[in-house]
Amino acid sequence: MNKTILITGSTDGIGRLTAIKLANKGYTVYVHGRSQEKIRTTINEIKEATGNQNIKGFIADYSDLNSVEKMAEEINEKVAKLDVLINNAGVFNTSKIKNQDGLDIRMVVNYLAQYLLTARLLPLLNKGTDPRVINLSSAAQAPVSIDVLLGKETVSNGETYAQSKLALTMWTFYMAKKEPNISMIAVNPGSLQNTKMVQKAYGTSWSSPDKGATILSELSNIEDAIKISGKYFDNDRGNFGNAHPDSYDDAKIKKLIETTDELIKKLIG
Repeated sequence: MNKTILITGSTDGIGRLTAIKLANKGYTVYVHGRSQEKIRTTINEIKEATGNQNIKGFIADYSDLNSVEKMAEEINEKVAKLDVLINNAGVFNTSKIKNQDGLDIRMVVNYLAQYLLTARLLPLLNKGTDPRVINLSSAAQAPVSIDVLLGKETVSNGETYAQSKLALTMWTFYMAKKEPNISMIAVNPGSLQNTKMVQKAYGTSWSSPDKGATILSELSNIEDAIKISGKYFDNDRGNFGNAHPDSYDDAKIKKLIETTDELIKKLIG
């Protein structure tokens, strides 16, 4: 089967390596990045490396939800169906803490943008074969502060990052119940892999980003993905396991989703 796959944040690191692995299987792969030049370069490099000509791209600044909304509209216009959506885009350190809406950029890029894009692409995913959404969580997960989510409180880089990743995981489990025909999977691709984001944040690494790309490729290809919907794969341990306890707290999830929906409605409509 010729799967159609969209990978966000795929001009570098784990996302780019995953795109190459999936392109090697002959799939139609859409990459995403912030600049036209980098998208063009990435597409050409993947085509040359794999011989697969079905590589295309979309542009959006993930710190700007209006940009994400425009990309979603373009995808809905140009793509007939979507079998796999890999929400890989992420940020840890940033020179500018808040975006134009006064929200912490880590919360926007790592959680809100993924939430918005997925919501807009649900019709395409429902047309897919054995469709799945793979959300990149992290071993770093911390209880979500609604004030941090709304930009009313600022905490450390590490704390904000961990909160954004737990928010993403909580939302994944919520969507698994809401969308019974789409597999929703959260995955920690592996801690401190040698990517630009990790080097910028920590200046060191433990493993190759190929480790993360391999598990993302495997989860993209596993059959009957609906059987693993609502689960968390911990690639540090190499198996499915438990995420942060808040991921299973219905009251906290309800509060998070309600706040998120209100925020996006306020900003996007």
